[in-house]
Amino acid sequence: MNKNDEKVRVSKGTLKTAKRLLRYVTSRYKVQFFAVFICIIISSVASISVSLSLKFLLDDFIIPLIGQKSPNFTELYQALGVLGCIFLSGVISSFIYTRLMVTIGQGVLKQVRDDMFEHMQKLPIRYFDQNTNGSIMSLYTNDTDTLRQMINQSIPQVLMSSITIVVTFISMLALSPLLTILAVVMIVVLITVAKKIGGNSGKYFLKQQIAIANITGFVEERMNGQRVIKIFNHERVSEEEFDELNEKLYDSAANANTFANMMGPIIGNIGNLQFVLTAVLGGFLSVIGVGGITLGVMASYLQFTKSFTQPFMQVAQQFNSIVMALAGAERIFAMMDEEPEVDEGYVTLVNVRKDQNGNFIECKERTGMWAWKHPHQADGTVTYTELKGDVRFFDMTFGYTDEKMVLHDLTLYAKPGQKIAFVGSTGAGKTTITNLINRFYDVQDGKIRYDGININKIKKYDLRRSLGIVLQDTHLFTGTIMENIRYGRLDATDEDVYEAAKLAHADQFINMLPNGYQTMLSGDGEELSQGQRQLLAIARAAVSNPPVLILDEATSSIDTRTESIVQKGMDNLMKGRTVFVIAHRLSTIRNSDAIMVLEHGRIIERGDHEDLIKQKGTYYQLYTGKLELS
Repeated sequence: MNKNDEKVRVSKGTLKTAKRLLRYVTSRYKVQFFAVFICIIISSVASISVSLSLKFLLDDFIIPLIGQKSPNFTELYQALGVLGCIFLSGVISSFIYTRLMVTIGQGVLKQVRDDMFEHMQKLPIRYFDQNTNGSIMSLYTNDTDTLRQMINQSIPQVLMSSITIVVTFISMLALSPLLTILAVVMIVVLITVAKKIGGNSGKYFLKQQIAIANITGFVEERMNGQRVIKIFNHERVSEEEFDELNEKLYDSAANANTFANMMGPIIGNIGNLQFVLTAVLGGFLSVIGVGGITLGVMASYLQFTKSFTQPFMQVAQQFNSIVMALAGAERIFAMMDEEPEVDEGYVTLVNVRKDQNGNFIECKERTGMWAWKHPHQADGTVTYTELKGDVRFFDMTFGYTDEKMVLHDLTLYAKPGQKIAFVGSTGAGKTTITNLINRFYDVQDGKIRYDGININKIKKYDLRRSLGIVLQDTHLFTGTIMENIRYGRLDATDEDVYEAAKLAHADQFINMLPNGYQTMLSGDGEELSQGQRQLLAIARAAVSNPPVLILDEATSSIDTRTESIVQKGMDNLMKGRTVFVIAHRLSTIRNSDAIMVLEHGRIIERGDHEDLIKQKGTYYQLYTGKLELS
């Protein structure tokens, strides 16, 4: 692609972004925006009346009164009164459209943020794996702030300037067609220069917004990892990396603002040149008596020349905001155009009870018994399969990219109530298996069946509702401890929360806090120890009461003494449930029904603890300490 093709592509993309943004304004605020448009017209016409009034005041009132012994100022006063009313209407119109644009601007920003967040909830995990938190946060802060400036200030200013240019040009043409020829020539020069400078400025403003997002992501990441940076004495390295990113921001921002700031002075000087040339040409035509140019015409026309250039300068002053906002909007719309998580499932999870004949009857109220509701499109019938937690993998192959597979031809099963443990070095594919059960990703080949149903047929919402998961990295939300535990099941009663906390052995430390379950947490629960946060995550899983439980290094952050206490609660939690456990502490999985030893995405050993010890293979070496997990 050559440079000209690239400019065309950028121009079309920018125009498409501007139209899409304008639809946000007109879709909900059509009446208000029309009122703004009318008020801007009134305000512009009132402003132009100042220049046009000079001709009539001079030629029709002031000059004829000069030299009269008893001048009658009545008509002059009446003209000034009319002119005053016009000015007043312009002031009122300006006040009205300014207030309306505040309402429109804030309303549009609210809608944009709502749409962004709503769409973000529908995006697959892959999107968040590929984009930093800081880069995504930049969309909600820096990019939306540029939209606010453009909608509140730039759009009304550009509208008013455009209307002023049109009305002024018509007035100039009516006053003197000859002088207007010079104005047209200067307009062509002005637009050519503005287009050239504006194109370069827009290119660098887009780079600036990307650089800001990169810096935001970098700073957010380094803030979260500040302890690690200090432990390993990486302060200097972090400074150098930041300086490199900041240098890129400096270059793009300096170039963007250099071109943008050039525009105002250049347009101003072109306007001054036009004023001088108009004065010289108008004076010459007036002297030779061509074009009917009077003193009033000359005074009004020169005033119009200033008024004609001023709107271009006003647009130039708003150019920075417009280009930055369109660059920000382009990034926002790029996120909103990301493909949402695809869910073609049609099997749902419902509450059921059994009738006298043992048939399932669907219920609206919570019964404690669940079933998969499976509609059959072929004959229109509906069958119900009891939710038991039978999970089976058949010849499953998966890779996060098509070029590199992580799991190879994996086949395993977990019967209801069984505890299956995965052991292996980092990167062996343990966590990937749990990600596939949740359908955070879909397999390239093979099948996963849940209670005999292909999980691709189950709606993701219902699938994940049937699963409980405790991750190694615990995330707590701003709110009370009660609210954080209830996050596992929003309709859980206080008693349900208390029972879940007791089951996870979290109630002891919770009751020691000044406000107990009403203790407010913030900053991801930084006021709690890592072990206490892990206990709350276990309680959160307990309150959801799922038939299938996934424990991904669930006790890794808990000390040995606490682990023995928690393990009892975990054993209670795991009773009657299908459990998948990933653990580096092999002592926690000794009682597993089956242990799978993974290596490079393949199961190299399987069996219970005693069987694997007898085999004296990899598991035996890991358990006896002859081989360490990496």
